[in-house]
Amino acid sequence: MGACMALCSMASCASCLCGSAPCLLCGCCPSSKSSTITRLIYSFFLLLGTIVSVIMILPGMEDQLRKIPGFCVGGDSILGLDNLVDCDVILGYKSVYRMCFAMTCFFFFFSAIMIQVRSSKDCRAAVQNGFWFFKFLMLIGITVGAFFIPDGMFHTVWFYFGAVGSFIFIIIQLILLIDFAYSWNKVWVENAEDGQNKGWFAGLLFFTVLHYALAFTALVLFYVYYTKPDDCTEHKVFISLNLIFCIIISVVSVLPKVQEAQPLSGLLQSSLISLYTMYVTWSAMTNNPNRNCNPSLLSLVSNVTSAQAVPGTNPETLQLWDAQSVVGLVIFLFCTLYASIRSSSNTQVNKLMQTEEGGGSGGEGVVGEDGLLRAVDNEEEAVSYSYSFFHFHLCLASLYIMMTLTNWYQPDTSVQKMSNSMPAVWVKIASSWLGLALYLWTLLAPLVFPDREFN
Repeated sequence: MGACMALCSMASCASCLCGSAPCLLCGCCPSSKSSTITRLIYSFFLLLGTIVSVIMILPGMEDQLRKIPGFCVGGDSILGLDNLVDCDVILGYKSVYRMCFAMTCFFFFFSAIMIQVRSSKDCRAAVQNGFWFFKFLMLIGITVGAFFIPDGMFHTVWFYFGAVGSFIFIIIQLILLIDFAYSWNKVWVENAEDGQNKGWFAGLLFFTVLHYALAFTALVLFYVYYTKPDDCTEHKVFISLNLIFCIIISVVSVLPKVQEAQPLSGLLQSSLISLYTMYVTWSAMTNNPNRNCNPSLLSLVSNVTSAQAVPGTNPETLQLWDAQSVVGLVIFLFCTLYASIRSSSNTQVNKLMQTEEGGGSGGEGVVGEDGLLRAVDNEEEAVSYSYSFFHFHLCLASLYIMMTLTNWYQPDTSVQKMSNSMPAVWVKIASSWLGLALYLWTLLAPLVFPDREFN
């Protein structure tokens, strides 16, 4: 009897793995929408690939694997048998490039086949919301195949793909941050006005001051550590221009005419965008090949200048895993999760991100015949978001992960090393300027086109 019950339980699990998203996660998210659960599962795939990439690039991992007898080529063999695993490929920046290449291909494939899916009755909608086990096997298969790609020009070419894709993803990050800031401000202002509780206004003031204080502190540190009196002209220009732009958006956000046309605008949004702009500026400066203008975080902490060589170290060795990479991953995780669960009330953002407006059906679980809560199916007729655009967003996120984990270093296949590059600097700085322009447009658009709806 116990064996029969176990077989039935395994069959039930197998049917869920091959079935729909609500079936797969109904126990974890009984009150969620089916579309939200589907996006969370795809985001989990991306997170899983990110974790594997992080493990592959951890310092000392290659040395540990080489200690395993019979594993790495060039290591100790067992019984005279040749070791078959090339640890130079499965670890380090090469492994990150191949892992992220596999995730990019995976999500790009689904982005292509999901174009123009507008109804849940489309057969492709079933593919989107089910067959998870086979999708996982597909991702594993692409990953294994990626590690058999010959070196050649693969890493150099894929670096430029990553730079372009990351540029677009940073813009999407800024759009999501702008939407988050507007939603945050709207919810807290409504709570303060409805509940007559001034604590919400105090909270808005606290976070606004905090964001500006952090941005100003970063600005001062940039001038102190990333500029020199007779050098680092590019850094001085980047820092000064972004300072001016942040002041402009802050002043514009509180102008009376802007407040009248866009009541939700305010300093909270401007402070958050200013802080993110400072982060992008810092991230860009850390990719400057001029080491005199780009001191490592270790040298700043230990009060060692970048021009001084530390005994026993190779000056050409670059650190793939540093503070800005960690911050970039944290922001990436936040934006990916927010993109998966968001349901914005901003019409323009929903048009741009191709998602449904907030306030739709959902929130209450549906009780099934077995008495258990089931996820709400909010796609009985039409889809609630663009399947193709969501996968394209994850495709760009895979490229952004690749560039972040390798610190935007450009591979040099002739000497098998990584190096900083100015293209990475200009990609990040250009994305910060474009992001500031987008936010400025959200403030001025209601004044330029008063007859259009921008709420």
